[in-house]
Amino acid sequence: MLPKRQIPLVDRLLDRLLDLLRLPAGDLLRDLVYRRLWSSILISSLGGQITLLALPLTAAILLHASPTQMGWLTAMEILPFVLFSLPSGVWLDRVRKLPVYIVGEVTLAVAVGSVPVAAWMGWLGMPWLYFVGFLLGTVYTVAGSAAQIVLTQVVSRDRLVEAHAKNALASSGAEVAGPGVAGALIKLVGAPLALAVDALLLLSSALILRGVKVREHLIRREGADFWRDLKAGVAFVRGERMLVSLACAVGGWQMFNQAAQVVQILFATRVLGLSAQSVGLSYIALGAGTVLASVFGHRISRRLGPGPCLISGFGICGIGWTVLAFAPANVWGVAAFGFALFAFGVGAVFIFINFLSLRQAVTPGPLLGRMTSTMRWLILIPAGPGALVGGWLGEHVHLRAALLFAGVGALLLTALAWRMRSIRTVKELPRIVEEEAALGAEAQPGLNLQTVSGN
Repeated sequence: MLPKRQIPLVDRLLDRLLDLLRLPAGDLLRDLVYRRLWSSILISSLGGQITLLALPLTAAILLHASPTQMGWLTAMEILPFVLFSLPSGVWLDRVRKLPVYIVGEVTLAVAVGSVPVAAWMGWLGMPWLYFVGFLLGTVYTVAGSAAQIVLTQVVSRDRLVEAHAKNALASSGAEVAGPGVAGALIKLVGAPLALAVDALLLLSSALILRGVKVREHLIRREGADFWRDLKAGVAFVRGERMLVSLACAVGGWQMFNQAAQVVQILFATRVLGLSAQSVGLSYIALGAGTVLASVFGHRISRRLGPGPCLISGFGICGIGWTVLAFAPANVWGVAAFGFALFAFGVGAVFIFINFLSLRQAVTPGPLLGRMTSTMRWLILIPAGPGALVGGWLGEHVHLRAALLFAGVGALLLTALAWRMRSIRTVKELPRIVEEEAALGAEAQPGLNLQTVSGN
């Protein structure tokens, strides 16, 4: 514990605020290290809300992108997960994760900041947005995995659901304020210039992360082999029935999610007739849903169990997309758009606070990088085709057809996932797998294991 005089003024002020909110002494936000991580997530998420609206609105309104082009834009963000997830997992298990996370935030700032520069120079077009989307996806693939592992270095495993719920609360708080801010910025300076604000927020997040202190233990092994290590990570996931079931279920949800996301803003602007600012204000409903689920998600997961709570998220999302598919082009349609966003916010939080916690709870530290990357690779393989199917349905059939595909698909997935005993019967976080058994081929006699620690 640091002496009071060595604790930064901002942290002391936050402690006073937490006292006013009557948070108990053992609350995670009382921990200085976790609170810095949480603050970075909050600021980065606020910037992410600007990108969430400004990037597709730049394509849809400024560049007049077709549904197929919107599908390709989404697919370009997903492609790096398919290409780089597995090798990045091997690499992450050999390096310190926090520096990777910080460099990722800076790279995101450069990527989104390039859009207003390209617009000013007259270079902006769909190919440029495809490149930016690919770069964003690459950072999310590598630094995103590192960020998930950093959390396990800051928080004990028995508190992972609580930590993910609080992280979701930070994201959802940004989702409440972010859309209104993004909508106002887009109306004031245009979608491309709004991304410059996101770049500044991401740089601020990187500066905060530099103050996060973690103690990480790396294992350096003589004769380490890239392909053997990669196969060991895949074999670990394949050998855990719960992880396989989670990958199948969440991968299916990602396919339907991406099909809906591709056409969602096009539906709002071209069918419901909403302006860019109105779309931004509507996204406040998404933030409200995530706030509600983040506040109560930990308690609901504890009551129902992580598995059933996760499955319920599929159904909640499916209901929202199905309602939107039948929304009329009037005020009721606008209400349906807000409801769909609200339902997605609730459902997605229920899915991911439990999905992330379950997979991290069973994985030994030396395999966290490879497990995380393998699972992200598996769940996002269906996402690219889902985006392309959504774009094709939106252009060649109707935008409603893509939303109906997503909604009905998610509801059918809910019924299918409920039949998976390895998910449905999980009522509490499982225990970690024995490390030597998990490492398999890596835990060979004669290997010289050297533990290296670093901040």
